[in-house]
Amino acid sequence: MKHSLNIISSVVSSTLRQWHGSAGSKSVKQPPQMLILFDNENNPECRLVREALTELNLDVLIYPCPQGADRFAVQLQQYGGSNTSVPFLVDPNSHVKLEGAEAINAYLFQQYKQAPIPKHLDANKVNLFTSRLASIARLRGAIQVKASREPQQPLMLYSFESSPYSRPVRERLCELQLPYHLINLGKQQFADVGPANFRFHLGEYHPLPNTKRATLLAQKGQVQVPFLIDPNQSIELLESKDILAYLDKTYAQ
Repeated sequence: MKHSLNIISSVVSSTLRQWHGSAGSKSVKQPPQMLILFDNENNPECRLVREALTELNLDVLIYPCPQGADRFAVQLQQYGGSNTSVPFLVDPNSHVKLEGAEAINAYLFQQYKQAPIPKHLDANKVNLFTSRLASIARLRGAIQVKASREPQQPLMLYSFESSPYSRPVRERLCELQLPYHLINLGKQQFADVGPANFRFHLGEYHPLPNTKRATLLAQKGQVQVPFLIDPNQSIELLESKDILAYLDKTYAQ
């Protein structure tokens, strides 16, 4: 029951943001070097940046920075200075370093889509207000750091921003300060809409060719989020409840 309530509040959170961060671009390709984002999962500005990354279909290396965090404080200060706060983006492809949702999203859309920020991703009063409401809906306030063992390699999480089942996993990764490659699997066609076992289309599911969804289907036989890969333990897990239990057992102290 506790996990069910967790998912219900996550659905409310996505609804308050009108399910932005669900659709993924069909045209944007990954840059040669992965972007880096210092992030706090329940931070309203961070949410706008992650929504933009989903919609641009860009993957990113997440360095979680919950309240009280210290694991990545040195790296953040090296990139941005002693007073730098999240969200903070580093693009090693262009050597650009940016702080704040407004600057980051403007850069991402200009750099990777040659377009202005869509109104629903602009860091204006309305979007920040609904993003704060989405945080409040999680009934937890700011995400606080929890003691954990640091992995030798970053984990990998297949997700998209509005996914109600993925959000609790991202929150736990944030709490435990576990770095991870966020692989965005935004929906690129109508056949992608709906849960993995009940998509809103007839017949066999076929992702768009030459996409991350098509690659995942060919490799694993299904496309479902959240999907966690831990190269440190050679573990692959699909269900959010199982992933949360695994993270607690393996990394929490």
